[in-house]
Amino acid sequence: MNLTPPPLPIAFFVFFAGACIGSFLNVCIARWPADLSVVSPRSRCPKCERAIRWYENIPLVSWAAMRARCAGCKLPISAIYPAIELVVALGWLAAFAAFGTTLVALRVAVLGTILLGIAVTDAKHYLIPDGFTVFGLFWVAATAIAALALGETGPFAGPYDALVGACTGAGAIAIAGWLGEVATKKEAMGFGDVTLMAVVGGALGPGRALLTVFVGALIGAVTFLLLVFPVVWVRSRRAGVPFAAPQVPFGVFLAPAAMITLLWGNQVMDWYLRQM
Repeated sequence: MNLTPPPLPIAFFVFFAGACIGSFLNVCIARWPADLSVVSPRSRCPKCERAIRWYENIPLVSWAAMRARCAGCKLPISAIYPAIELVVALGWLAAFAAFGTTLVALRVAVLGTILLGIAVTDAKHYLIPDGFTVFGLFWVAATAIAALALGETGPFAGPYDALVGACTGAGAIAIAGWLGEVATKKEAMGFGDVTLMAVVGGALGPGRALLTVFVGALIGAVTFLLLVFPVVWVRSRRAGVPFAAPQVPFGVFLAPAAMITLLWGNQVMDWYLRQM
């Protein structure tokens, strides 16, 4: 996959569009876990509830211009907001650099945005809102049909494989959760992980959906053993309390695993089959 930057006007438009989508993603991340509408009321300061004016809500620019503080209460505005806007903007630019001005590029950019929203929300709230997954399912299904008509499938599954993949992804993670619950005597997988894998399976097809579960588990295991476990163990020792393994939001690892598998999963599977 080679990155060829689009012409400057197109690159600027794509970057700005991605930043605007990232700004809306911030709204979804903040409101959907609380079952609030993402349409109304207008964006507000989370601390003083003051409505944000349009010129205070320009992606990336306003946060820097206001020196990361609310214009009303003057309290700090978290850097997570511009960070998400920047990540989405760069992700959209990378998608169009890799696939050109095509439907495939738009599909990659939108799916990546959905997966980022899921990862951040699951990390913060141990929750995957239906807003992300329901929209994701509709998006995957509609664009699979449109791509078939245009002949632009790219790395995505066709309509039939998307249907089978959605069932395979959801079924695989549901079975894994059930087995984990039997083994640990407590809930091992939330329903949000099941709907997430339905979206991923619809985008990737059945084979790469199963690969996503494996890659996600691998990323999660490495992260837990090298980062989470040592930090929690040290904190429990300092506090003089018994060590208790923390909850692991699996969506945080499934989301990047899905993007990795979308872009490079076929190469991994081909390599594995050659070894066999």
